[in-house]
Order: sequence, then structure tokens, then C-alpha cells
Amino acid sequence: MEELDIEEYEEKGPELRDIGVIAAMLGLSERDIERYGNHIAKIPLSVFQRLDASKQGRLVLVTAMTPTASGEGKTTVSIGLADAISILGRRVVVTLREPSLGPCFGIKGGATGGGRSTVMPMERINLIFTADFPAIAAAHNLLSSLINNHIYHGNELDLDPKRILFPRTLDMNDRSLRSVIVGAGGRDRGVMAMDSFVITPASEVMAIVGLASDYGDLKERLSRILVGFTRTGKPVYAGDLNAQGSMAALLKYAMQPNLVQTAEGTPALIHTGPFGNIAHGTSSILADRLGLMLADFVVTEAGFGSDLGAEKFINMVSRIGRIGVDAVVVVATVKALKRQGGDRSAAKDNMKALEAGMDNLLRHVHNMQSFGFDPVVALNRFASDTQKELNFVTGKLASEGVACAVSEAYGKGGEGAVELARLVIERASAPPKSIRRTYAMNDPVKVKIEKVAREVYGAGEVVFEHEAAADLALIDSMGLSELPVSIAKTQYSFSDSSALLNAPSGFEIHVRRVHISSGAGFLVPILGEIMTMPGLPKKPAADRIDITPQGEIIGLF
Repeated sequence: MEELDIEEYEEKGPELRDIGVIAAMLGLSERDIERYGNHIAKIPLSVFQRLDASKQGRLVLVTAMTPTASGEGKTTVSIGLADAISILGRRVVVTLREPSLGPCFGIKGGATGGGRSTVMPMERINLIFTADFPAIAAAHNLLSSLINNHIYHGNELDLDPKRILFPRTLDMNDRSLRSVIVGAGGRDRGVMAMDSFVITPASEVMAIVGLASDYGDLKERLSRILVGFTRTGKPVYAGDLNAQGSMAALLKYAMQPNLVQTAEGTPALIHTGPFGNIAHGTSSILADRLGLMLADFVVTEAGFGSDLGAEKFINMVSRIGRIGVDAVVVVATVKALKRQGGDRSAAKDNMKALEAGMDNLLRHVHNMQSFGFDPVVALNRFASDTQKELNFVTGKLASEGVACAVSEAYGKGGEGAVELARLVIERASAPPKSIRRTYAMNDPVKVKIEKVAREVYGAGEVVFEHEAAADLALIDSMGLSELPVSIAKTQYSFSDSSALLNAPSGFEIHVRRVHISSGAGFLVPILGEIMTMPGLPKKPAADRIDITPQGEIIGLF
């Protein structure tokens, strides 16, 4: 592997092209973009009216094996793959999610790829970007304010303060906000009640922006948000508070996909940022549709492993957006394989752990095969990997009939992913795939959850706790049983326990609650101890992020 002089690379940086040049690569003119400086632009939704919807590129879905806490490089591989497809002479765009400030200052320290496979300008994208997240948080919290204000001013709808379901939001990991009391003090402080926060990527408004097809659809979905129940048990929606218009006004520009570029000048659309473990975990439907109308190939990333983002893209997002999938990439690393095999230190040449951990990767490959695809494994190479380890993984996959390419996108950019790109183009250029989904929309909600748990996770018994059973009865009575499910669970295991590694089978899955996201158009079963408001680690990434006297931001990567 060619060693990357990262200090030299970061000091010099890539030579960014003007965003107008990037737009022109996709056939867009200056009138088709709204500039945010020289290197960022938004694409107004009016552009869709000028494009030929019959022109459809090929979509490549990038997923992964079960990740470690630091991730396995899906974003880096996705960017490098797009750059490699461009090197091979195809028009390509990579569609990614926007980074959340929570992970940036918590674990990751940034989420724009790595090394020579990054999206630029990195600091702007990682830190607020075009203010989509603040707009989504503002629209979300506007609804929270309107709910409390309605109760304060007489409560004409007879909302039960103890049955308010809609939380507040903040784009930062803060465990202290999981449960709060609002309205403490005199009557002029509002009605005192229990409340809670979710991180902005887990907001239903984030999901709605990611799944809405236009402004009309946005308002309709916002109006359907379930905010709570009356004292007599009647559901109350955001539309009952006439909240959808003002919320949509705040979201006008957040609905527009953001155009940037990779370090090698490949167009990138970055839009919305739902987490794959507590939401659906993919870029927006609008970004994918736009990319498919503008390019030969769209490379899109799904959060975490095949059991999370990829499962939700196949069973839910592709249905809602009517988007096909033409090829699948499963990202793996030697380090993660050894950790799944029981070696937490990922010691060099621990072949026993490496061999054991292959079961995890093969389970993810099997999942994608069960959806109807012939996936390619991208073995994301680290400088610490030995040739012996790489040969073992590629040889094992070959013996299983699974295509694999070693990706060196981090150190070499697109040139390090050309072999991977050739395999992907070959599969994506074949006749369109017929997706085999895990469940039918008319399956009972309980059956949908059980099918995903057993067929995708490998679970045995699925235990519905008392509150979950009550939620299912409520969902049925409200006529919402035909909605898809977006299961929230740990990303570190196929099970609902992060301690259960590798490829377990026959384990119990515990469903604690089933939340209703009627505006977004899905249901959220909560498995195990998953939290929709994460906390910061003991040593957060914020410790190393700083700004120099010259105004240079350091510590993001």
C-alpha cells in the first residue's frame, strides 16, 4: 500500500474547482444552482421540472459488515468508488448524508470520508454546512412550542399534557436531555410537564425532509405528525394545530439538495442526515432521484451494516421513493473482522480471530443475496493490514463465490478503487434487479418485525414487552398497520445487545416500544436499550478540535 503523507496532503489540500464547473459536469447551468460561496451550492427543486425523468442512471448501494465504534470507512469507500467510476469515463455522483454535530464532537471527529477520498470543503460540511440541520431543528421545535402554546391558551383541542408524544430536538449528544421537566415555576412559565429531547438526526422532521418528494408532499407529511392524544383518547396531529405551513416555510431551503465535490472533483450531493441505528440512515430521496437523472451512476451510502441502513433502504426507502438498486457493495476491514472474531485489540496476524470473524461478513453478504443481489465486498485496507491477512480474506470470499476487491481509496483516492469500480460497473450494467423484500406492506406490524428479526438478524424468539404490545394495538386501531417499519437497535450487533458479537443466531429480540412516525410514514420499533438521544464518550472528539489564531479549524478528520 502506498503510504499517505497525510500531513503534507492536509497542508496543501486538494485544488477545488468552482462549484459552477462541478454543476456543468452534471449538465447544470448557473441558473440551476444557488451558490453558497465558490464551492457549495443548493439545487432548487424547480430544476426537477427541467430534467428528463425518463433518463435514469444506475444506483449503487454501499453498506457494510457490523462496524466498530470508529466505523469501517463506508463513506471513504463510497467517495473513492465514485472517483474511480469517474476515472473509468462514466458520469457519476455520490449521494451522502450530512454530518451531525453529535458524532463530530463525540466519536468520529468528522464524517466527510478520509485521506484522499473526502468530500470538500470538509470543515464547512462538518460544521453547520448550509444550515439544513438548524432549519430542521427549528421546524421541529416550532411544533413543540405550538403544542405547549395551545395548551397554555385554553387547550381548545383538549390535549392531554400527559400524552404528548412529540419531543424536542438538539443536534448534539447530551444524555441529560433524555428526560426533562418543562414549565417549572409560575403559571407564566407554561404548563409543567415531563418532556424529552431526541438528537436531530432522529427527529421525525429529519425523516420527513429525507423522504418528501416536493413541497406539497412535505406539507402533507408534516400535517400528519402525531403530536399526542386528547383526554378522551383521540389522536391529535400537527395539522390540527395548523403547523405545517410555518414548519414548511422554515424548511424551504433545507429541502434543496446540496452540491459539493470530492477531493478529486467528482460531483457529490449531500442531503439530510438520519442515523441508521435510530432512523432510516440514507441520503434524501430527492438527492438520489436528482443524481439518477443527471448521471450514469449514483453511489449512495446506507448507515451501518446490512441489518440497519441497507435493510431500511430495501424494505422502506426504495418503496417510498420508487428507487431501484442495481449493485451492492459491502465494506469490510481486517480490523473489524478480528474484533468480531473475539480479538478486541485486533492484533496483527491473529488468523484465528480473523477466520472466526468471517462469519459476520458472510452473514451480511447473505443478507444482500437474500434481497436479490450479487454483492461485491470492498476490503478497506489499512496501513496495519498484512498481505497474509488480506490474502486470507479474499481467498475465503473467493471460495464462497463472493467477488472482492481491496480498496485503497484512503491512501490513493479513486486510483485505489478502480478494481472495485470495474466489478461494480459490471454488476450495475446487467439487467435491472428485482428486489426481494423481507415483508409485504399488508403484513401485520408484528409479523413485519418478526420477519426482519429472524430473516435479517438471525433471531429466534421475538419478545414483545407489555408497552410494545399496547403500542401495536393502538397502531392497529388507528389504521396504521400497513406502514413499513424502521427498527431502532444497536449498530454493533445483529442482536439488540452490543455485547453479542459476530454472527449469533437463535437469540431473543426484545421489542420495548413501537413509536408512530405517521408524518414520515413509518413505525419505529425500539429494540433493547437503544437511545434516540446519545451521550458523549468519556474522551470526546471535541477535546482535539480547535481553531488557530489564523482561523484554521484543526482536529476534524
